[in-house]
Amino acid sequence: MPELVVTALLAPSRVSLKLLRFFMWIFVYSAAIVTAAVYGCIALTHVLCRPRRGYYGRPRCAAPACLVDPTLGEHGFLNLRALDGALPQSSGLRLHFVSAGRGNGPLMLFLHGFPQNWFSWRYQLREFQSRFHVVAVNLRGYVPSEAPKDVECYTIDLLMADIQDIILGLGYSKCILVAHDWGALLAWNFSIYFPSLVERMVVVSAPPMSVFQDYSIHHISQFFRSNYVFLFQLPRLPEKLLSMSDFQILKSSLTGRKTGIPHLTPYELEAFLYGFSQPCGLTGPINYYRNIFRNVPLEPQELAVPTLLLWGEKDPYFQVGMVRAIESRFVPGRLEAHILPDAGHYIPQSHSQEMHQYMWAFLQDLLD
Repeated sequence: MPELVVTALLAPSRVSLKLLRFFMWIFVYSAAIVTAAVYGCIALTHVLCRPRRGYYGRPRCAAPACLVDPTLGEHGFLNLRALDGALPQSSGLRLHFVSAGRGNGPLMLFLHGFPQNWFSWRYQLREFQSRFHVVAVNLRGYVPSEAPKDVECYTIDLLMADIQDIILGLGYSKCILVAHDWGALLAWNFSIYFPSLVERMVVVSAPPMSVFQDYSIHHISQFFRSNYVFLFQLPRLPEKLLSMSDFQILKSSLTGRKTGIPHLTPYELEAFLYGFSQPCGLTGPINYYRNIFRNVPLEPQELAVPTLLLWGEKDPYFQVGMVRAIESRFVPGRLEAHILPDAGHYIPQSHSQEMHQYMWAFLQDLLD
C-alpha cells in the first residue's frame, strides 16, 4: 500500500490522539492549580501554627543513627552502565544500596516508594537475609544516590534500565522483585518488558499504570485520593510547599492516623526526612511524578510473572477496587492477591509480620 494512502488512513487516529492529549493536559494543569491552592493553604497554616520552625525545612547535617545500623546490612554504591543516546546527566549514575545475606540464596531486590527510601525495608532485610541475598536500593534521585535535576532523567524507560543494571551489576541474571508504591509502579512495568529478569514478584499498595489510568477514568473519586499527583506537575512550587514548616506536610503524611505508619518513632521519621532536607533533595523524587502523564493514554497489557499482591483495605491513596481490576489483567493462575483488612498504605512497616508470612508461603517452592 502506498505510503501516502497509509498516512491518509492514519490521519484521523493521529488527530484524535492529539486532541485527547490536549484536553488531558488542560485537565491536569487545571487540577494542578486547584490542588496547589489547597496545599498552599495547608502549608501556610503549618507555618503560622509553628512559627519557631521557620518558613522552610532545616537541613540535616548528619544522618540519623538508624540509617547506619549494621544489623540491616552493608552499604555500597553501584555504577550503572552508560546508555547510548541518553542525556549525559541521566546515564551512568551511581546508586546507593544496602545489602545482606550474599551467598545465602537468590537475589531479593527491594524498590521503595515516595516519600521514603531504602530504610522502609528494614523489617524485610532482617527477615529474609538468612535465605536470600537481600538488597534495598535508593532509587535515582534519592540521596545518597545520584540525583540529576532534569525532568527528562526520570522517564519510565530510564528507571527500568536502572533496575536492569542493578540486577546485572550485582552479578545475577534474575531476581525476586519486591516493591511498594512508586517502586511497585516500576516493578509492574519492568515485569512486562524484562520478564526473563524477574523470577517472582511481590507488589505492595500500587497498581500497574494502565490499570490506574483506566480505573481512575471510571472512578473519579480515585483522582481525589491521588490529588498530590496533580500538584507535582508544577515546577518548583511542590518542593517549596513540602519543605515549609520543616517538612510538616511530609511529616503529617508519614505519621497521620489515617495516612501514616503506626508507631513510627521520631528517629525513623528522621531517616526519611534526612535525604529530602539536602539541597534539591525533593526535586528528584518529585520528577518521577512529572513524567507520569508522558505516555498517556496507555494500552492495556497482560501480566504474566508470578506475583503476590498485598493491598490495604484502608489505603487512603488507592481504592481497594483496583485489586479486581489488576486481577482481570493477569494470566490465570499467576496472581495471588490478599487484601489486609486493617492495613493502610505502608504494609511493609505497619503489617510486616503478615507480609512476611505471605511471602514465605509464596516463595517456599524456590527454597525446597
